[in-house]
Amino acid sequence: MSHQFKKHYTRAEVRSLLPLVRLWLKRIVQLCGELQKAEARVAKLVGAGDDVGGPSVNSWLRTQAELKDVMLEFQRREIQIKDLGRGLLDFPAIVDGKEVFLCWEEGEEDVEFWHELDTGYAGRKKL
Repeated sequence: MSHQFKKHYTRAEVRSLLPLVRLWLKRIVQLCGELQKAEARVAKLVGAGDDVGGPSVNSWLRTQAELKDVMLEFQRREIQIKDLGRGLLDFPAIVDGKEVFLCWEEGEEDVEFWHELDTGYAGRKKL
């Protein structure tokens, strides 16, 4: 039987990753906010006809690079970000011999739900 994902998480593995995952999500939200501010500064400079460069652009580029690095933490581990605003994540797993997602949402203390690969949040079932 072929699987869509190389990595499959156990509930214990997801639990052990949650402290890191919470930090990464928090950092992504911070970086997105910084990016919006930096983009607004750059847009203002462009709108004023100023030569765009220097600290504003450097800050924008650094923030973009850091955001990309944090997103790669998820990608490398095959953790799917389903809704960044809600902090909704899916972790590939095997439940009863079948490839599914363990589903976790920011604010949940533990990993308590799973769903089929194609059903999403609406199809969540209790572990």
